[in-house]
Amino acid sequence: MHFEWPWLLWLMPLPLILRRFLPAAAPLREAALRVPFLDEFSGMGAAARPFVPGRFILCLAFLAWIFLVLASARPQWLGEAIEIPVSGRNLMLAVDLSGSMEVEDFELNGQRVNRLIATQAVASEFIKRRVGDRLGLILFGRQAYLQTPLTFDRKTVETLLQEAVIGLAGQETAIGDAIGLAVKRLRENDKGQRVMVLLTDGANTAGEVTPLKAAELAAAENLKIYTIGIGADEMIMRSLFGSRKVNPSKDLDEETLTAIAEITGGRYFRARDTAALTEIYTLLDELEPVEQEQQRFRPITALYPWPLGAAVMIAGLILLKRSLPGFSVKTRNTMQWEVRKQS
Repeated sequence: MHFEWPWLLWLMPLPLILRRFLPAAAPLREAALRVPFLDEFSGMGAAARPFVPGRFILCLAFLAWIFLVLASARPQWLGEAIEIPVSGRNLMLAVDLSGSMEVEDFELNGQRVNRLIATQAVASEFIKRRVGDRLGLILFGRQAYLQTPLTFDRKTVETLLQEAVIGLAGQETAIGDAIGLAVKRLRENDKGQRVMVLLTDGANTAGEVTPLKAAELAAAENLKIYTIGIGADEMIMRSLFGSRKVNPSKDLDEETLTAIAEITGGRYFRARDTAALTEIYTLLDELEPVEQEQQRFRPITALYPWPLGAAVMIAGLILLKRSLPGFSVKTRNTMQWEVRKQS
């Protein structure tokens, strides 16, 4: 149990202090009824008593004040300490959504799938393992978009990656712009290591910045880039004239991807199938291991609604009692005194 503002608890005796040192309010004097015979009112004493004694109302009001002060002090329940590993690494994922990612040259669970689906499946497992990293997600095609800023919320990053669709950012490929956007977003967070994993199946065909120029900017900002070229080398195409072998990755610019990795101190990987892509992400775990520094976190549950609700209920009960018809009627002794005084 913990109070965020414990000094407010000193306000609890305030009503008693005011009652002790401030002068009492003058009693209300209502006009008395002149009657010739006082005895005729002798039977009204029992029915004319207040429904709730005044002292009891004062106790209820003070109890409501206690609950109100407790709520103002912000009581909190501190849960058991939870250890959270923090690596201090800022890891940005950049995934290509250009039209060529629609080529179905990968297999997943025995079924032929396109490159994006295979990437989503393997990268999701990679994201789950990055406990302690701040993760961000960039989706790029003709333009580059920051889909998720750096966050510890790995579940959100994974969900937004799964929701990505081919062509969302255009049909072309802006590799340089994706790197430039990563540099810009990572520059805003100057703490920890900066790592980028860029996955594409083509060459730079759009954008304002060339990939090599963007790589130089990344190197100046100490951003290490691991590049992954995705796509099979051979694929059987069937048509009315028979089957033929084609290279679905003929547009992959491996030379540029290799240069980007070398300039920034990273590595270039080639993923020709799902198994190779899985191995690459496993290797990335080894190259950029999750550090085991621990931070302790205690979940906090706010408890102020309970005393606040109790104060409101008691105040409502007091108002209800005071609004009853017989509450403000004078007692028999008071009526006798006023009638005798007038007579």
